[in-house]
Amino acid sequence: MMNIPTLTIGADGQMPCIGLGLWKIEKQQVVDVVVEAIRLGYRHLDSACDYGNEKEVGEGIRRAIDEGLCTREDLWVTSKLWNTYHHPDHVVMAMDQTLEDLGLDYLDLYLVHFPIAMEFVPFQTRYPPEWLYDPDDRMPMIRTAAVPLQDTWRAMEALVDSGLSRYIGVCNYGVSLMRDLLNYARIAPAVLQVESHPYLTQDKLMRFCAEQDVSVTAFSPLAALSYLELGMAEPGDSVLEQAIVQEIAARLGRTPAQVVLRWGVQRGNAIIPKTSRPERLRENADLFDFQLSNAEMASISSLNRHQRFNDPGVFAEKAFNTFLPIYE
Repeated sequence: MMNIPTLTIGADGQMPCIGLGLWKIEKQQVVDVVVEAIRLGYRHLDSACDYGNEKEVGEGIRRAIDEGLCTREDLWVTSKLWNTYHHPDHVVMAMDQTLEDLGLDYLDLYLVHFPIAMEFVPFQTRYPPEWLYDPDDRMPMIRTAAVPLQDTWRAMEALVDSGLSRYIGVCNYGVSLMRDLLNYARIAPAVLQVESHPYLTQDKLMRFCAEQDVSVTAFSPLAALSYLELGMAEPGDSVLEQAIVQEIAARLGRTPAQVVLRWGVQRGNAIIPKTSRPERLRENADLFDFQLSNAEMASISSLNRHQRFNDPGVFAEKAFNTFLPIYE
C-alpha cells in the first residue's frame, strides 16, 4: 500500500497531497474506483454535489470501511457547495444532502464551488441542478442570483461552528477575491482549489496563498486530458507531449504523467488527478521516490501560457447560452 504524504491544514488537519478527483467518473464505475483507490493507499477523496455521483462515492466509502481498508477518521473527504445554493437559507440544506448521499456525519472540507450565485432550484425539481435553470426552456440559460459572496461565506462558517465540516474553503477564486474574502472572514479559508498545471502555473496566486497560509489544491493537474472528451481542449493541447516533459520522463525512467504530477506536488500543492483505471491510480500516486531538480522544475514551469481549460466565461456561453465570465 502506498504512503502518501500530507499537507498541514489549519492548526492540525492533515490533508493528503494526492487525492482522487471524482469529476466525470461514471456512477456505475465510481464505487469500485473508490474502493480500489483506498485499497492502494489513497485517503483523500475530492467530490462535489455537481458531479452527480455522491451516493455512489458514499457506497464506495462504506464498502472500504466494511472491508477493513480504512476507518472514517483515516479519510479526508472534500465536497463542494453548488452555485444554486449560495443563499444562506440553502447552504445547510445543501450540506445535509451531501452528507446524506455520502453517508457521513461530517466533511473534512467543504468548498464554495464557483464564485457564482445562481437561482435556487428545489431538490424535488432537479438534483443535482447543474447549470441551466430550466433545461426545458426554448432557449435554456443560466439564471444568476443577487447573493453576495460574503453572505455565503457567513453560512459556510456556521457549518464549522456546528461541526458539519472541519474546514471550509473556496474554488476558482483569483487573488482579488481571495484578498477580499480574507478581509471579512471570521474563519479563514483553509484551502483554495483552482485549475493549475504547466500551462497555467498561476504563480502570483500561489505566492499570495502561501503568504496567507491558505493551502492550494490543483485540479486538472494534467491539463487538457480532463477536457478532450468535453470538446474543451484539442489533442494538440496535451502537456504530456511536450519535448521537455518527454525528455525528463525518459531520463528518470518515469511516465510523462508522473513527471507533470510530481511537478505539481513539488510546488507545495495538493493535486487531485482523476482516473477510473486501477493502473493509473497507482501510477498517479507513485511520485515520492524521485525528485525533480530545480532546473527541471523551471523548465516545466516555462511551459506556462496562461491557458485555462475550465473557464465559465468560455464554456457557459457555448454550452448554456449565457456569458458568465469570472476571470479577467
